Amino acid sequence: MKRKATAVWKGSGKEGKGRLSSTSGVLDQTAYSFNTRFGDEKGTNPEELVAAAHAGCFTMKLSFSLGEKGFEPEELHTEGTIVFEDGAIVESQLNLKAKVKGISEDDFKAAVEDAEKNCPISKLLNTKISVVYELNNA
Repeated sequence: MKRKATAVWKGSGKEGKGRLSSTSGVLDQTAYSFNTRFGDEKGTNPEELVAAAHAGCFTMKLSFSLGEKGFEPEELHTEGTIVFEDGAIVESQLNLKAKVKGISEDDFKAAVEDAEKNCPISKLLNTKISVVYELNNA
């Protein structure tokens, strides 16, 4: 399987502007720039996209890990935060709220640790990964 995206940039690093597109069309000439990355201008940025990719990948892997233990989650809500300092991604923080009926804390923790370690984006990132979770198993 291969997935593709395209970045087109025009101009200098600080004053230039770019557009991102993906084969699926989810990104379609989506704006990005110095100000969307380091300021509050509307548009996206690489760190936001990595945060979304990691949150999505981890959450899907967790769903599979729970399924292997015989549990189907009612809801997994993961917020991803990328910490960018001194020109490098230094941490990916995942904050999970989960609703999984009947699962023990130990089984859930094991599934979270498996997803944290084995989702493809976790394997790709060369940085600290932290997961904080809240489990509702009632």
